[in-house]
Amino acid sequence: MTTTTSLFQRVRRELLPYVRQPAQYIGGEVNQLAQPGDWERAAVRVAIAFPDTYAIGMSHLGCQILYTIGNNMPGVCAERVYCPWVDAESIMREKHIPLFTWDTRQPVSEADILAFSLQYEMNFTGVLNLLDLAGIPLQAAARTDEHPLVLAGGPQIDNPEPLADFLDLVVIGDGEPSFAAILAAYGEYKAAGVPRREMIALLARRFPWLYAPNLYEPSYNRDGRLAALMPKFDGLPARIERCRTLDFEQAPVPVRPLVPWIETVHDRIGIEIMRGCPQLCAFCHAGYTKRPLAWRSPQRILEIAEDAWRATGHHEIGLLSLSTADYPKLRELAESLNSRFAERMVNLSFPSLRIDRMLANIPWLGISVRKGSITIAVEAARDDMRRAIRKKVTDGDLLDGVREVYKAGWNKLKLYFMAGFPGERPDDIDGIFELSKAIADERRRSLGKPPGIVTVSVGWLVPKPFTPLQWAAQPRVEYFHKVRRRLRELSRGGPKYVKLRTHDPERSILEGVFSRGDRRLCAVVYEAWRRGARFDGWDDTFDDRIWQQAYAATGVDPAWYAHRERPFDELLPWDHIGQHLPRAYLENVYKNLVAALSTP
Repeated sequence: MTTTTSLFQRVRRELLPYVRQPAQYIGGEVNQLAQPGDWERAAVRVAIAFPDTYAIGMSHLGCQILYTIGNNMPGVCAERVYCPWVDAESIMREKHIPLFTWDTRQPVSEADILAFSLQYEMNFTGVLNLLDLAGIPLQAAARTDEHPLVLAGGPQIDNPEPLADFLDLVVIGDGEPSFAAILAAYGEYKAAGVPRREMIALLARRFPWLYAPNLYEPSYNRDGRLAALMPKFDGLPARIERCRTLDFEQAPVPVRPLVPWIETVHDRIGIEIMRGCPQLCAFCHAGYTKRPLAWRSPQRILEIAEDAWRATGHHEIGLLSLSTADYPKLRELAESLNSRFAERMVNLSFPSLRIDRMLANIPWLGISVRKGSITIAVEAARDDMRRAIRKKVTDGDLLDGVREVYKAGWNKLKLYFMAGFPGERPDDIDGIFELSKAIADERRRSLGKPPGIVTVSVGWLVPKPFTPLQWAAQPRVEYFHKVRRRLRELSRGGPKYVKLRTHDPERSILEGVFSRGDRRLCAVVYEAWRRGARFDGWDDTFDDRIWQQAYAATGVDPAWYAHRERPFDELLPWDHIGQHLPRAYLENVYKNLVAALSTP
């Protein structure tokens, strides 16, 4: 066993002098809650793991919430774990330095619970890498009483099957009530001396939103489709429900957020002002799973903002939600925050504004102290396509909203589009550039000033579980490359103030495979990780060749998962997971979408 003192010293002497940005591994940030000695004294020790870099993990509000919850519970110590970058991993493996917690450098293997927050399919190999670096068996079936319970939650785990072999327990739904309940129950069972395997079964029976994948057995039809997913033992639910925060107003928040040592993706105070979205766009997983709609009062948000600012001194407050424009008291909230923070030179950011007539003619849009850029999720270039995918914004709405943005003092816009919808036409692709140019030129037309600076980001459709598009075929990679070439052709011949970026088509296909996959993909994840797949969400480390080799080695056909339209009578790998809207409703939306776009 590695002692805390020896591990602390080994990291200091053998790792930190030889890595890029050692500050990301040292812990001790402002507002750190776990302190030396807490781990040794705690009855329950939990390592909260974000399977990506420190710069991304420290920006994730959800992990900070879990960290706050854990450390505010009596007898619990919660510490943080992130993925070491490739240079640090190499040194740790060479020198046999086990994975440690960031706060006080404890061996992760000595935690009672290792809790992963999964946001993205491209984090899957990060899960395996952290387990391996910690010396924890990758396969859940191989773990003994000496090993932590491996828990996972987050939006990506709504379909847990592609990681089923590696996880002991999966939380479906909100983390605030579920995490506290699990920690309390674990403490009770640990004090009573309940063995690990029995504890997993007890927890899965106790909480209707807690899924133990290895206590369920899948079977398959001859054609490869899932036939059934059945509990192995009595007392386990056939259907896993969703955990929901009943009082969002008073749900736990980090009023003293951690302040990172290095620049992170979001150096700001993040406040979730609303959970859920009323728009129900056909492609949006969160819109269909984060229900019913809930929001915090302006007064509560002001209290959180004040406490967090005093604790951090950040110069930006991000008002976070799936659709900030739909917050019912947005104007009141924005004006109140501005009156309190403008003199402190604190900027307000609206990361998910829906720019349409709803935001026209409201002068408070220009209240931010600093003018950065406004982000608009346009999704599709044509009105009829937007109607079909339930994006309730017209070209006229967009131009009206953009005009107000320019009047309010912004001149930089970020536009997000998506390509690959069923029934997509060449005009839908050409229209991306045409509409983007029109939005940029609106500043000249309406104000007589130079055109706006517009950055266009085009992503590729990844059909998601629990959405109407869960039955749709994802286009093949050749189609995405064709679209990319056409957009680049238009961009080269267009004005310099419209800048075009496209996502990696191969990575989007990989997302598509795992988004709707079953547990037979566990072998692919393992094989890709074994061959060196790391940080698949990063451009400079993603290697599609490794994944193609993994498919070949395991005999898995990725096209069967990504490019096959599912019939409505097919049992889907996530059908045992509860959803808020009836399956018949989703079917009807998908039928209407296909019909609308197939009509000449």
